[in-house]
Amino acid sequence: MKDKLKYKDFIGSVHFNADDNVFYGKIEGIESLISFEGSTVTELKESFEEAVNDYLEICEQRRIKPFKSFNGSFNIRISPELHRKISEKSYIMGLPINKIIQHAIEREVGME
Repeated sequence: MKDKLKYKDFIGSVHFNADDNVFYGKIEGIESLISFEGSTVTELKESFEEAVNDYLEICEQRRIKPFKSFNGSFNIRISPELHRKISEKSYIMGLPINKIIQHAIEREVGME
């Protein structure tokens, strides 16, 4: 995972501010804005893990779900040529386009 941290299923972005000589980031995939920072990579990782633990504690206290909710629907933009090829594959396989795309995404993220 390039320039990302992972802890307890949470992902943290990683950035560097050369003016302040500090690494910083935020927890991704949540409704809240939770940031963390450190002067070294080790400090950044420790700060990220502490931020995740603190966030989970807050979620438990407030009885809220820690991750964003997803409804399983999103829009994508692709080239007309790719759209045509997916449509052809859909006809050949006898599957809806959505199912073809779902299978491709499952392969990409390692869910197959």
